[in-house]
Amino acid sequence: MSKIDINTKIKNLAKEVVSEIEASKSPKVKLPLRGLSNVFFDEKTQTINLGDKLQTRTFFNVGQAKKFMQTFLIASACKELIATGKTTSIRDLYYMTKHTIGETKENTFDDQTESDPIIEDLEVGIDALREELHLFASNRGALVGNITIEDSGDTIDCRKLGSGGWSIPSIVEDHIIKFKKCEAKFILFVEKDAVWRRLNEDKFWKKYNCILIHGQGMAPRGVRRLVRRLTEELKLPIYVFVDNDPWGLYIYSVIKQGSINLAYESKRMAVPTAKFIGLSSFDQEKYKLPKNVTIKLSDVDKKRIKEILAYPWFQKKTWQQELKHMEKQGVKLELEALSAKGISFVSEKYIPEKIKKKEWLE
Repeated sequence: MSKIDINTKIKNLAKEVVSEIEASKSPKVKLPLRGLSNVFFDEKTQTINLGDKLQTRTFFNVGQAKKFMQTFLIASACKELIATGKTTSIRDLYYMTKHTIGETKENTFDDQTESDPIIEDLEVGIDALREELHLFASNRGALVGNITIEDSGDTIDCRKLGSGGWSIPSIVEDHIIKFKKCEAKFILFVEKDAVWRRLNEDKFWKKYNCILIHGQGMAPRGVRRLVRRLTEELKLPIYVFVDNDPWGLYIYSVIKQGSINLAYESKRMAVPTAKFIGLSSFDQEKYKLPKNVTIKLSDVDKKRIKEILAYPWFQKKTWQQELKHMEKQGVKLELEALSAKGISFVSEKYIPEKIKKKEWLE
């Protein structure tokens, strides 16, 4: 989306309020309701989406006046960033918009926990990514593999990035990040940096002609958006490799279906074609992993398994079997547990075998 379109949307949001003031009406702004009650799973697209319920924020309402004011403070600051062509962090934006009101002791924002949700309200209110509002978060995640990209005008050969790879930025839209030459046949997303480093050191991406990405745990927005673009624009399949615990499985589902918290961004971040290649709760028996590499499920783990079992997007028979087997075994496995079979077992046997035999879950 062009900066002209975003600016127009921000202006239109303000124009509606000005019109109400000029008509001697109580100024208000309507925004989509962000919450579990307005989230649904779309069976057709296989993504988690936001519904059509709205919330109204009114200026002449003591309980809503502050948030009403905060909404337009954030919108104004973002408009200025877009106009000047500059970007900033969500932390910096908090300080840019924080000040004491007049002669009072009242601050526009007391804490960043107040400004962050307003940014999300603005995103969904004008149907724009936070990154399109020129806001970024800290880099988390890295990439290496058979692709050349252009980052802010600089050409980067991702085949020649040593042990660290290319640090994936928060803003990965096509006016910043462009895909150039690509020979890769698929993407392998790895939950953990340590395992990604093993695969990179073993040149897995070179041997199997792929792009290797990690998200340092729960994949941040920039990584998810980049993965979506790679699969959508380059038509690359993606395999997801995460811990065998309820948290790892949820990381996979967030990449595939989107998340409840960011349901309004699923259309730009979710990758419904993502395939889960492990770790599976059946892998301990299949690969004869020693019992001493397992970790006993905590009460929190068990509760989370029951929650995930009830999610609409985990209702397939294969997923129910996977989760119930984990529950029955009473243990979980970290990706590093595969090292018990040899330091390069993961790159030389486990992943290649899973992909070749199409032993994945969807």
